[in-house]
Amino acid sequence: MYRTYESEHYIFHYRPESAAGHDLKRIRDCQESCFAKIAEALHVVFPGKIHYWLCDTPEEVGRIYGDNEPCNGFASVPDQVYAVYNDDIHCIGPHEDAHLISYQIHRPDSAFVREGLAMYFDETWWGRPNEDWVKEFHSEARLPDIRDLFSDEVFHQYSDAVTYPVAGALTRYLITTYGMDAYLQFYRSGGQPWLDSVRECFGTDLHSIIEAFLNSLGRQIPDSREIGQPGVSGERT
Repeated sequence: MYRTYESEHYIFHYRPESAAGHDLKRIRDCQESCFAKIAEALHVVFPGKIHYWLCDTPEEVGRIYGDNEPCNGFASVPDQVYAVYNDDIHCIGPHEDAHLISYQIHRPDSAFVREGLAMYFDETWWGRPNEDWVKEFHSEARLPDIRDLFSDEVFHQYSDAVTYPVAGALTRYLITTYGMDAYLQFYRSGGQPWLDSVRECFGTDLHSIIEAFLNSLGRQIPDSREIGQPGVSGERT
C-alpha cells in the first residue's frame, strides 16, 4: 500500500517503512534540484506535478512496465516516473524527469536523441563522465558509427552501456558548441530526416560534427563504419 508525500513539483508514492520512506526528504531535495535545473535550461513550464513511484525492486518496475524484465526505472507520459529505491539501488536524479519535461517541447522519434538529452543532464554513466566512456570505446574499437545510431533499428542493437553515454556526450558537445537555442530547434525538428535537421539547425553536416566532437575528446573519427559490435540492450532508463 503506497502513501504519498507532496512537494512543489512532485507527488512521491512510497511504501511505509521502505528505504524510500526513510529517505523522503533526501529524495525530495534531489528531485526538486533536478527539476529546477532541467526546466530552466529547456525554458519549460511543466503543467501539474510529476508522480514519482518509488518501488522496492527492479522486478516490480518491470511488471509495471509490462514486459516483466527487471528495470531500474522508466518514465511514462505525461507525468509518471517509476523507479527503484532500496538499500542498494537509488534510481533518482535527472534522467526520467528530463524525458517528461523535454516532451513538453517535443518527443523526437529517435531514441538516440531522446536519451542523449536525458544523459546530458545525467552527465555521467556508472559514475564516470559520458565523454570518458566514448574515449574508452574508441580506444578499444567498440565505438559504433555514431551516424547510424540515429536509427532506432541500429540504436537498439547495442547495449545501453554504449549508446547512452555516447548520446549524452554528443549532446553536450552540440549544446556547448552551438548553444541551447540551436539544439532545441534540432530537438523539435522531428518529421524530417535527421541528417537534414542537423544541417538546417547547426549549419554543417553530421559527419563534420562527429569528426569535430571526437577530435575535441582527443580522438579521430573512425574511418570504418564497421567498428563496434552490437550488444544486448540493458536497463530501460
